[in-house]
Amino acid sequence: MKIRTLLAAITLGSASLLAPFVAQAADKKVVVAYQTDALPSSVAIANGELAKATGYEIDFRKFNSGAEIFAAIASGDVQVGYVGSSPFAAATSRGLEVKAFYLSSISGIDEALVVRNGSGISSLSDLKGKKLAAAPVSTDHYQLLALIRSLGLTEKDVQVFAIPQPEIVASYNRGDIDGGFVWDPALSELKKNGKVLVTSKDVADKGAPTFSAWVAASKFADENKAFLKTFASVINKYYASFAADKKAWDADSENAKLLAKTLGGTPEQQAGALKNLTLLTPDVQASEAWLGGGEKSGAAKILKDTAAFLKDQGKVTEVLPSYAAFVTPDALVNASN
Repeated sequence: MKIRTLLAAITLGSASLLAPFVAQAADKKVVVAYQTDALPSSVAIANGELAKATGYEIDFRKFNSGAEIFAAIASGDVQVGYVGSSPFAAATSRGLEVKAFYLSSISGIDEALVVRNGSGISSLSDLKGKKLAAAPVSTDHYQLLALIRSLGLTEKDVQVFAIPQPEIVASYNRGDIDGGFVWDPALSELKKNGKVLVTSKDVADKGAPTFSAWVAASKFADENKAFLKTFASVINKYYASFAADKKAWDADSENAKLLAKTLGGTPEQQAGALKNLTLLTPDVQASEAWLGGGEKSGAAKILKDTAAFLKDQGKVTEVLPSYAAFVTPDALVNASN
């Protein structure tokens, strides 16, 4: 057999052997929901790296809130989503089986209550009688209600509107509301005609911490462990880049331009929003303080405390004995950067 024929036979044979695996990879499809928060990992959505690295066909869909994403997970339309801890606590308290496998950020200055110029609000003591808004059942909604309660006020004293962020921006600009607890790009928009009164970190320090996370439907998580681990490793790569090379994420960078194209706003706004994030390294996330530790998990404790608050507010009817089953460090163990 001539060498060229031999090589052709080997190539053909290899292709035949690989065919089942290629077909199998093509059958692997997943719908991933994301929001408009500025995150380094969103670049991997824009440039296709998450799909390439995992080998899955990923249908990325943008949502306005975590509550909407959990509704989509419950219906089976979405398998993986980026959500906040408040809608997470609400959804699991109502029986939805999901698992958080990656913490995107924790309470910081990337979410805040912005009050409008001319609203008559210069300090927290001025909130009584005012109209404020936050996205329904979001971490911002939870923290806004927690803030009001910490001031000894109720929703009878401060009118709170639970509306999507685009409506918050429109209502704020019309002067219909006095302030909004929001994240970017709405945060940047509101600050154009107002000031930050309190940040998510400030409210966390008062006893109402929050986090945002990537979650997966429990059945999907159990059946696609390699996918979640690879998904986490890609996020790690972009978080590590952001930590090590700030210039690669400034307003003139390709990364900032991709974020603006994918999430909205301008590259300048996206670069500025990234600086407000409070990110955790993989080893810290996997520790007992957050996703590890089972019953001692810090994230599970936040979910339970949040659920208890939501029950007091009449938002959920039950607080589960434990929320440990809804968090896992498995995707972060030995995840590469």
